[in-house]
Amino acid sequence: MANKFSEFLKTHAIDERRVLAASREIERLRPEDRALRLARRQARATEGAEKPAGKPRSGRPVTGRLLAKARAGQPVPGPAKTRLLRAVNRVLEQKKKDPIDLRILF
Repeated sequence: MANKFSEFLKTHAIDERRVLAASREIERLRPEDRALRLARRQARATEGAEKPAGKPRSGRPVTGRLLAKARAGQPVPGPAKTRLLRAVNRVLEQKKKDPIDLRILF
């Protein structure tokens, strides 16, 4: 019996390698992310400084191991599910299809 994630990939003809590549591109740290992290670190070091607004990317893409766990139906942590969802939605966007919700995928 296949789980929802593997069935979704099969029915929409999504290759695992495309999901991995999309996640690597989405989650890659960019200069603005590094600058935001530096500003937060410096704000913690000085007393009374305001914390900068914004949220940097995680810098942690989907790995082959995580993808294998999701396809096998094993438990996957919440942040990892979100990263998988973002990567799958990017692939769907490239295929000119509508994005999906997390409940459809897991």
